[in-house]
Amino acid sequence: MSGHSKWSSIKHKKAAKDAKRGKLFTKLIKEISVAARNGGDPDANPRLRTAVLTARAASLPNDTIDRAIKKGSGQLEGQQLEEIDYEGYGPGGVAVMARAVTDNRNRTVSELRFLFNKHGGNLGDANSVAWMFQKRGVIHVCRGEVDEDRVMEIALERGADDVSDAGDSFEIVSSAENLETVRSGLEQGGLKVTSAEVTMVPKSTVHLTGAQAASALKLLEALEDHDDVQNVSANLDVDPAELEKPSAA
Repeated sequence: MSGHSKWSSIKHKKAAKDAKRGKLFTKLIKEISVAARNGGDPDANPRLRTAVLTARAASLPNDTIDRAIKKGSGQLEGQQLEEIDYEGYGPGGVAVMARAVTDNRNRTVSELRFLFNKHGGNLGDANSVAWMFQKRGVIHVCRGEVDEDRVMEIALERGADDVSDAGDSFEIVSSAENLETVRSGLEQGGLKVTSAEVTMVPKSTVHLTGAQAASALKLLEALEDHDDVQNVSANLDVDPAELEKPSAA
């Protein structure tokens, strides 16, 4: 991490600190429903298995999980949800990708365009920034009393590509396909996994300071807080001190 705070770590800390349970549950339900389109059996559907485990870790009730699976797999009637990737640029040229799940494409694109414009960015066309990212599995393990060497040993044995210090947690990166293998290995090793997701990881980062850093953080947080947005990725890198400034709150 070299003393910096990349967006993947920033949003993890933010979610752990001030996530609104109702909004979090809505996002988890949507992810389960979309994942269940490829089959309602978590054992045979890796994406659904990850979604269910994440939902359970957040204390989403089992009957709510079951209903979401049935709606997604067509066993129950429900809203027709569409999964769409939006791309754009934020302040300082930061590349941003937002994955949304929506029942109204026109409403969502209009609201996201407004957020980009409000915070000094602009919504771009498809593939305008996607080439700057690669799909990866990202896992966070609670630091606690755990030794970094122990985390690295277990993670690498299960096929992870990298382990880094993310402050109050360790961040493990793997291929998207290997996410569940690494996650299960960490849990079997007695480590507490606080989050696990397949997300778009930037190939390089843009380091911002001052007003540009504050504006970029506000844009990313606004996107994260949008009801239709499931996941936000950006190539932003800021110094930890920037997060303590009121303008970056």
